[in-house]
Amino acid sequence: MSTVLAVLRKDLRLELRTFETLPAMALFSLSTFVIFHFGFNQAAIAGQLAAGVLTVTLLFAALLGAGRLFVAEREQGGFDAFLLAPVDRNALLVAKAVAMFIFLAVLEVIAVPAFGLLLLGPPLGPRLPGLIAVLALADLGLAVIGTFVSAIAIQTRARDLIAPIIGLPLLIPALIATARAAGPLLAAHGSGSPPTKWIAILALYDVVFALIAYAVFDYLLED
Repeated sequence: MSTVLAVLRKDLRLELRTFETLPAMALFSLSTFVIFHFGFNQAAIAGQLAAGVLTVTLLFAALLGAGRLFVAEREQGGFDAFLLAPVDRNALLVAKAVAMFIFLAVLEVIAVPAFGLLLLGPPLGPRLPGLIAVLALADLGLAVIGTFVSAIAIQTRARDLIAPIIGLPLLIPALIATARAAGPLLAAHGSGSPPTKWIAILALYDVVFALIAYAVFDYLLED
């Protein structure tokens, strides 16, 4: 745990000093919402269409941020130093995934109100806690898969291409479950709680892929 906290502290301090990842993710999300706002040529959207727009925007913003997770380790020899240190290799995976989760949570504090202002028709109101729960589960899956894919892509020359090529197919189940769970929450007369079926699918996805990533990350780091 001390190793995880040390790496996480380093990543957060680096982001606070450079502001390379979060501003890019936020600018991408806001620009996408503006494009959708004028592209739809509608006063507002709701329901499944709104859920799809929000989910896809956050997905691509997450891939944008994941591409920067291991850049410092690659360029400054951090991988070699971590391999030589007498610590659990999976601590790097956990720390990077937690950092990515924090980045996504901060992004959504900015993006969700902007989405509501530019695109969403019905006000969230009492349905906001349900949407937060859905987005938290989605963020967990995006953080784990984004970290795992970024660790693979950073070892290649075409890392900017490899990350989305590998990550998008893996994230399709999470994308579908997130959109279906958020759809009723964003409907004009929707329920105040997300569908249990899609919440369960999303949670199961997070658990399965978190275990897979934890099991193979050690070997991936050495190779």
